[in-house]
Amino acid sequence: MPMCTPSVALSDPASASQLDLAGDLLALLRDTTTEPRPDTQLEALTLAVAADLPVLLWGEPGIGKTAALTQLATSLDLPLTTVIASVHEPSDFSGLPIVGDDPTVQGVPMAPPDWAVRLVRAGRGLLFLDELSTAPPAVQAALLRLVLERRIGALQLPPGVRIVAAANPRSSAADGWELSPPLANRFVHLQWTHDHEVVVRGLGGTWPRATLPRLDPQALPAAVAFARRAVCGLLAARPALVHRLPGNETRRGGPWPSPRSWDMTLCLVAFATAAGADRDVLSLLVRGTVGDGPGLELLASLDRLDLPDPEELLADPAAAVLPERGDLRQAVLDGVVAAVRTRPEQSRWDAAWALLVRALETGAPDLVVVPATTLASLRREGWDVPAAIERLAGAVALSQRADRAAERTADRVGSAAEAGR
Repeated sequence: MPMCTPSVALSDPASASQLDLAGDLLALLRDTTTEPRPDTQLEALTLAVAADLPVLLWGEPGIGKTAALTQLATSLDLPLTTVIASVHEPSDFSGLPIVGDDPTVQGVPMAPPDWAVRLVRAGRGLLFLDELSTAPPAVQAALLRLVLERRIGALQLPPGVRIVAAANPRSSAADGWELSPPLANRFVHLQWTHDHEVVVRGLGGTWPRATLPRLDPQALPAAVAFARRAVCGLLAARPALVHRLPGNETRRGGPWPSPRSWDMTLCLVAFATAAGADRDVLSLLVRGTVGDGPGLELLASLDRLDLPDPEELLADPAAAVLPERGDLRQAVLDGVVAAVRTRPEQSRWDAAWALLVRALETGAPDLVVVPATTLASLRREGWDVPAAIERLAGAVALSQRADRAAERTADRVGSAAEAGR
């Protein structure tokens, strides 16, 4: 039976010309540019990469995780090495045994794969571990040493190599697995989502540019001291947060607090402080390392580290500058009242009332109700009532009437619901 031959030979000039034109069209489609554009998740990714911490991007299929990593490698001028974790054997990451001339003398060395050798020769690069959630448990176990120690077999990856991984949630992964707790605890977890404006502008040919954070050389020692004070202060007050392994299997495959992840968090706080990173960027990184609950507690404690000293406020209430944010202002006023309770003196008591009046004039009145009530209870016999109390009396009375009205409304709603049942 005669073999079928193509109707148009590949050597045909017209065919070759059409293939060339197709290549030109593809080149035009791939010809895109970048621009500086605020992008919180991209800034968080580049800051973690600068801090030399392994990052794991979580997102649905087709969300742009691989494209973001490709663009990141191009922007940072790092050779990109992509390894699909799920199609490898454990020995591909732990090393392949190679028998030498005399194993009894030389042992059996563990030879690394070719991509690891290329990274070592280059001395720098971005190692992209894709489809991590489809890697079976045995492969995940083999990845532990690579992610933490940067070692494959007998080969040590150079300091210039950064590691970023990507994964789909188990519900949308092809034959997916939950990440093992030891492997999950080695990553900074970032939830990767799409921004409508970024996608539209990128499809138009312009994508956001990834740039490494600019560290202030003068701020490095202070940034380290600030990070240590923040993390150590929180863990000293909340020892239960030092290590908390989640009971749920799915949550174990995400960020959770341990001494290792707190060490990573301390590093990220120092880098973010030295780079003057936005609070939203730091929030993504901290919550992606120790989890939402501990991360939010740390962020709250970071805010309080910058609060003014109550003693300084009591020393000169007329010049006091109170925070604009309500929760921080409330914390400052509570701290002032606590300072008066610790060392009760009439001059300090009067200064505290002056501060409450200042807070009333520059912020929400309801924030002074509780501090004013507590401060009034600290009055000692013989202390004259300052005139400032009268300026606060209206706010306190109004708040109390509002509370009573809210209680009556809640009672009526409860009675109506009970009658309906």
